[in-house]
Parts: sequence; structure tokens; C-alpha cells
Amino acid sequence: MGLLTLATLAGTGAAHADAATRALPAGCSGTAPIKCHYAVSPGNYDVTVSLGGASAAATDMWVEARRLMLPATKTAAGAAATYSFTVNVRQPEGQPTGQGGTGNPGLDIRFAGTNPQVSAVSVKPATQPLVAYLAGDSTVCDQPVAPYTGWGQMITPAVGPGASVANYADSGESSGSFLRNSALFPALLAKVKANDAVFIQFGHNDKQTSASAFRSNLTSMITQVRAKGGVPVLVTPPVRRQFNGSRLTPTALHVNGLGVNLPAEMRQVGTAQNVPVIDLTAKSKTLVESLGPSASAQLFLRSSVDGVTDNTHFSQYGASQMGGLVLQSIREQRLPLAAYLR
Repeated sequence: MGLLTLATLAGTGAAHADAATRALPAGCSGTAPIKCHYAVSPGNYDVTVSLGGASAAATDMWVEARRLMLPATKTAAGAAATYSFTVNVRQPEGQPTGQGGTGNPGLDIRFAGTNPQVSAVSVKPATQPLVAYLAGDSTVCDQPVAPYTGWGQMITPAVGPGASVANYADSGESSGSFLRNSALFPALLAKVKANDAVFIQFGHNDKQTSASAFRSNLTSMITQVRAKGGVPVLVTPPVRRQFNGSRLTPTALHVNGLGVNLPAEMRQVGTAQNVPVIDLTAKSKTLVESLGPSASAQLFLRSSVDGVTDNTHFSQYGASQMGGLVLQSIREQRLPLAAYLR
């Protein structure tokens, strides 16, 4: 990924004893996982960690409500690796309506993996970072309990220091309910500053939304984000895994119960409002159909692996693939967040 450098982290205030006897940083406890807590207020924070210790390790790092910050990263015995990122802290820390729990005030970092090791952690307030806000539903949100995973909690490892992801997506929301709920769009909008990006994905729960209402809801969000100086980006919804032969069905492609082609309506709003559109419907359609009815199951939840069969919500692997498609589009279209991607 090009995001680690072998080095010794200095200047953090942590004790730098011999690796064989190095204690955990202040605020951290446990062995596998190692859990660290920092009593900070909601906001954005620059974090630098030093991984490694006396023995070989493979460490992955998660923050808050299962937001992945670092996939499993190996360190040799006696070596160290530094990693920096900017993290968004809020309360509740996961879904804004508190579904799945509200978490703990402050910043929580969890180091897991095979013999995870961390020797230093530095946390300080970030200065005017670019914030990428996510507005969406359960396919985007920070899902608190595995195996359910939203793509929004899997794009964070790719976002370098100076930018953070604030995931306001919430399970079960339609374009209209998200717009009206004071804990959702109004709360998100209150935080937006000039040049922040707001990624807007709806469709899964707009099953009975008319074309005119869908367009109106999206246009309202766009107008309000622009009024704050933010940059709105529309994201068409990822497909469901519902096949007719080798092709996905209209329902899988988000033609709703009223016959409204929701992705097409979103594309039209993007054109009319001169707003960038990430066509995740088209990209995920290509991916899912290329895998076929059987192999595409790994992207979603399977009873044999996850204990539940669900052709809408993603496995951790599936969420990482969907997030990868979003990141691909951000780079291709040179959207504001692109300059911060690793």
C-alpha cells in the first residue's frame, strides 16, 4: 500500500525502552486485542502509531465502531513501523441514531491480529482537515457487529493524514428519512465547512419513493451542501445479488416498486445540478455479474460462513471491494479527496 516506513517513532512522549521490555503506551491495555482509549472531545484528530516489538507480529488496527484504519501489517522481531492518519471522533461513534449502540465518549483504537504489538501512540487535534462526509444507508454505515460491514468503514485505510471520513450513514434510511431526521442530514450539514466533500448514496430503502420525490430529496441535499461551501458527490447504490440466469434483475439494479429507475434518476440529477456522480450501480453490476451467481456470494453474507444469507448487505470482503470501486472513481474523477488517498 506504500503507507509504512520502517522507523522508530520519536517525540510522542512514550517510553522507548528496549523492545523486549517495552510497556504498552498510556491508555492501552490487553494483549490480543490491545485496546486504547483517549478522553477527547468530538472532532478530528491526527494520530501516529508505532507498531512492532520484541517478536514478529501482524497487526491490524480499527477505530471507534469497527472503522478499519490499517489492514494486517507485518513487523519483524525488533523492528518498528510508523503509521499516521486523521480520524473523526463523534458521539454516538457509529450510526448517528444509535443503532447497534452509542459506543464510548472519546477515541477508541483496537489493535488486533496475530500477536499484535504497539509501542507508541500520539493523538493531537487536527488543524482544518478536509472531511469526507458519508450520507447513506446500511450498505455504507459503520456496522458495529461483524459480519455486517458497510463500504464506508472500509475506505478509511486509503485516506492519508490531513483528511478524515465522517460516516453519517444510518441503517434503514431512505433519501427522505435521512433528509428529515435531525440526527442525520441536519447534523451532518452543521459540520460541513468550505471544500469538505459530502458523498450521498440512497436507493435501497427508496422502494416506494416517486421519481419526483427522489429528485427533490437529492437536489435539496446538494443545494444545502453547496450553501455551506461543501462539494456534493452523488453515489448510485450498489447492486443486490439477485440473478435471472447470468444477469441481475431489475430489483437488483434498483428499479423500485413504482417502476422508478433510481440510479438513472440520480444520474439525471447529477447532470442537471452539475454534480459529480460515482456510478457504483454500474461498477458493482460489472463486478457481480462477472463473478456470476455462485462466486458473487462471497461479497455478501452467506449462511455457511456468516450464519445468515443476505443478498443486500456486505461481508467484510464485499465491503472492501465496494469501497475499492468508490475509491477508484474518486481517483478517476479527481474529486477533492483524491489528493489525500494513499
